[in-house]
Amino acid sequence: MSSTARYDFDTVVDRRGTWCVQWDGVADRFGVDGLLPFTISDMDFETAPQVLSALRARLDHGVFGYTTWQQDDFRSAIAHWYATRYGTRIDTGQLVYAPSVLSQLSQLLQMWTAEGEGVVVHTPTYDGFRKAITGLGRELRGVPVGDTGALERELARRDSKVLLVCSPHNPTGRVWTEAELGGMAALAARHGVAVISDEIHADFVHGEQVHVPWTRVGGEGRWALITSASKAFNFPALTGSYGLIGDPADRAEFLRRMETAEGLASPAVLSLTAHIAAYREGGAWLDEVRAYVAGNLALVADRLNKAFPELGWEPPQAGYLAWIDLRPAGVTDDEALQRVLIEHEKIAVMPGAVYGAEGFVRLNVGCPRSKAEAGVEALIRGVRAVAEAGA
Repeated sequence: MSSTARYDFDTVVDRRGTWCVQWDGVADRFGVDGLLPFTISDMDFETAPQVLSALRARLDHGVFGYTTWQQDDFRSAIAHWYATRYGTRIDTGQLVYAPSVLSQLSQLLQMWTAEGEGVVVHTPTYDGFRKAITGLGRELRGVPVGDTGALERELARRDSKVLLVCSPHNPTGRVWTEAELGGMAALAARHGVAVISDEIHADFVHGEQVHVPWTRVGGEGRWALITSASKAFNFPALTGSYGLIGDPADRAEFLRRMETAEGLASPAVLSLTAHIAAYREGGAWLDEVRAYVAGNLALVADRLNKAFPELGWEPPQAGYLAWIDLRPAGVTDDEALQRVLIEHEKIAVMPGAVYGAEGFVRLNVGCPRSKAEAGVEALIRGVRAVAEAGA
């Protein structure tokens, strides 16, 4: 930890035995227990002290009755965050609330599409999107990141009803420019396609990149921005997300579905507490954890490129997920690499095939530097073993 740091991200927090998906659930996905995990996208850090302090104060109150999110403390905290972080004034009257970003996505897809209709997404694609779209009987229509021609062709199809944007993009970590987002908005409007913008990774933008909320480009089109503070401040287990929906009738329908059809009128009070504290008091912590993670990503780049100069790997523009194309180093078979990583290196890393991209991996480095270093060194050894076996 540097002498100027206010927070400690180097100390390892033991998450085993806490019902943790990343650590305790590794055998469910990888078939072997006890692996060092770099998988699901949560971090190994404690959340911001300001959030912990607010949660303790709320616990000390001792009464946990039914709660409303439609109150000024919550709404104004979100407005404050958008104004100070993104230079964006939001209309708090457009706010909605739900247990998770994916639950919002599910409701919006049911509102705006019918079975068999198309949902356009960028590829590679976050697996949660794939499951939500296909699980509802909708057709996932993938277009490569950055391919505007393919995007327009898919949006122009008569039964393409929704463009689902991940902004910043998961798994690549790409930050869309305002011009790119405006172009997507214009294409969607031209073809009568609604837009859902998942912006849960927005607070982890690195360097000179700038996140542009969809509210800035959505205009009069049919759109929803869905997000949560839980990714940036690492409290997904508290549940809770919020969104902004442009059209008043759509917003009313969404709230009706959540409050009546889903029976979710009362949110988790600790989630509201955490959001308010994070957005009002947690900015300095977030800046520091983001800088620390950027150091982890720089470490990955340095070690990988020294071992395999042909990769020329660069850290993502956002997030703590290293999306790595290993094909130039001779890895084209995800299964072969996974066998080596699991059986010999004893680490769990998400294979690219999960996101529709064979020959890639997604390495989570939202963790102490010692763990990130162990992970990249194990990955390097695994890649070498696979490449040598295939030579």
